[in-house]
Amino acid sequence: MIIVENLHKHFGGFHAVDGASLKIETGSITGLVGPNGAGKTTLFNVIAGVLPPTSGRVIMDGEDITGLPPHELFAKGLLRTFQIAHEFSSMSCRENLMMVPSGQSGETLWNTWFGRKRIAEEERALKAKADEVLEFLTISHLADHPAGAISGGQKKLLELGRTMMVDAKIVFLDEVGAGVNRTLLNTIGDAIIRLNKERGYTFCVIEHDMDFIGRLCDPVIVMAEGHVLAEGTLDEIKANEDVIEAYLGTGLKNKDKIGA
Repeated sequence: MIIVENLHKHFGGFHAVDGASLKIETGSITGLVGPNGAGKTTLFNVIAGVLPPTSGRVIMDGEDITGLPPHELFAKGLLRTFQIAHEFSSMSCRENLMMVPSGQSGETLWNTWFGRKRIAEEERALKAKADEVLEFLTISHLADHPAGAISGGQKKLLELGRTMMVDAKIVFLDEVGAGVNRTLLNTIGDAIIRLNKERGYTFCVIEHDMDFIGRLCDPVIVMAEGHVLAEGTLDEIKANEDVIEAYLGTGLKNKDKIGA
């Protein structure tokens, strides 16, 4: 689904992404791991149109999408979440979901005057969809709670729920487990697996929790110093001497410490 070819992103003399090339297969849950500063989030930002690349290409389903803005990629089914949740804190969880789909009738001044029936019908459908999503994520009891008042892990579930309000093809998850307790992380993992198997979502996941990566992801791609260092199963990655050196600067005797 996604092909990244020799991608570079420079900030002055700093090469955050330095010739990265990788593929994300349709229907996969691909893990993206690496030491802090490896360029993982910058790579996500370039693919998702948040940052323009310095050079290189990004291909989605055979189409060159390099440098397209986020709203155009959103329309093509490419979505991303953030390490720090971006909820509308004063709105309810249900309202946070309802506002996701674009092109709603209520967005135009004309329709607010002359298309009130259409707006009401759309809102009923969006409310039903939002409630279905909240039920799927096991947080329907939070439907009317202000999104700013729920826990960090619940906000991550709500971020995932936003991707379910549209026809997502591929979702980039940036450290979905950061600051999340183990119980909620398992709930998030369950939801990702169900979305992948039942609804055909393709995922690419940045995460430092190797147990979480091992449960969800195959393949696992390792980045270091802005480029792709290795790819394989988690066991293959843990046994890769180059990966261990990148994480620890030491030998295979410490391989079990990767991701600790």
